[in-house]
Amino acid sequence: MRVTDRIAVIGAGWAGMAAAVELASRGRTVDVYEASRTLGGRARAAEGSGLAVDNGQHILIGAYRDSLRLMRTVGADPDRLLLRTPLHLEFPGEFRLSAPRLPAPFHTAAALLGAHGIDWREKWAAIRLMRGLQAAGFRVEPDCTVAAWLERHAVPSRQRRLLWEPLCVAALNTPAELASAQVMANVLRDSLAANREASDLLLPRADLSTLFPEPAARFVESRGGRVFRGGRIGPLTQTTDGWQLAPEQPAYPVVVLAVAPYHLPALLPTLADAVAPFVWEPIVTTYLAYPAGVRLPRPMLGVADGVAQWLFDRGTLCGQQGVLAAVISARGRHLALSVEELERRIHGEIAALLPGLPAPGRTLTITEKRASFSCTPGLRRPTATAGPAGIVLAGDYVAGEYPATLEGAVRSGIAAARLAEQATRR
Repeated sequence: MRVTDRIAVIGAGWAGMAAAVELASRGRTVDVYEASRTLGGRARAAEGSGLAVDNGQHILIGAYRDSLRLMRTVGADPDRLLLRTPLHLEFPGEFRLSAPRLPAPFHTAAALLGAHGIDWREKWAAIRLMRGLQAAGFRVEPDCTVAAWLERHAVPSRQRRLLWEPLCVAALNTPAELASAQVMANVLRDSLAANREASDLLLPRADLSTLFPEPAARFVESRGGRVFRGGRIGPLTQTTDGWQLAPEQPAYPVVVLAVAPYHLPALLPTLADAVAPFVWEPIVTTYLAYPAGVRLPRPMLGVADGVAQWLFDRGTLCGQQGVLAAVISARGRHLALSVEELERRIHGEIAALLPGLPAPGRTLTITEKRASFSCTPGLRRPTATAGPAGIVLAGDYVAGEYPATLEGAVRSGIAAARLAEQATRR
């Protein structure tokens, strides 16, 4: 038996829900299947130690046009759910860069020229680097690592340490000595080198499931779709009618596979080769609950040469007074530490910024061991149509210009929806 009027989406992360919303917006009826009870995939709400948090402290930027568009489509108002601030990167006592509210490209030039912590030689080097990228059409040929690219352009070491390397790890979740310079150039093209609003930081005021996946589920259901939670799908079976998700179940003519890439072989063994080239990078997020009066000087601060990389004040962001989040992206020395030692060191780094800080009353550390793929030069990423007929892939790992980001996942989901609709017409 064939389900002729529905399209199946397996996986309710940001890519899967973007695909489902795009299809529903086009008048198609969608069935979404999610193994977890919580929607959002690798960017979702989480709980532990009496804290309602996220499985990672993600942020968005103004350049995430498709994420913002779909949020509005499903009734999740970005102006209410996101704190928008002009680009501000600060490592207290070491470096500060702020983008003023000027039209592009003056906002970037003014930010670099006005940066504190680097001298004029370094400021002009940063401007030359950006102008050189623009002159080259933001192409890095041949692709190389970010570290090699910075070395090629004689970027001063202090500027690398305080600006380009932290941006690389934050954007690509890959160390600069491994990361693709071409993908980094794509990110810079659409953020620092685009209009002023594109470089704005968008800091979540709500948990990541509330930000988009849950409103997306309600949107899909309001248009006749269904969202099934808490049930795993076994290997898919191809029949003359399409694809069965389980024995004795009707077959779907088209299935969007929006699961993490390492789950693909269990669903469809023929896709194992498509994800074989990937190596994974972790993200560690530690939440520390202090007395309600504890606050950071800004909602987001960097930590120079620390175990933590970025600190977030969840009291300012989402009303969790006294709760601070420390984020560590990609592989590094921190992975050799016990959770207790990691939390102790992070507390020490925060205490250096906030003298007299008491010990946290509660802590919670969440490690996503395979948070994203290692975004290396020349990495072969599968296309959305890498599977057999009737199968469309969606996810931040699918071939595209962006690294593994929320926007990359959303754009992939939108593209998969359009391909799925075309396939059903055929």
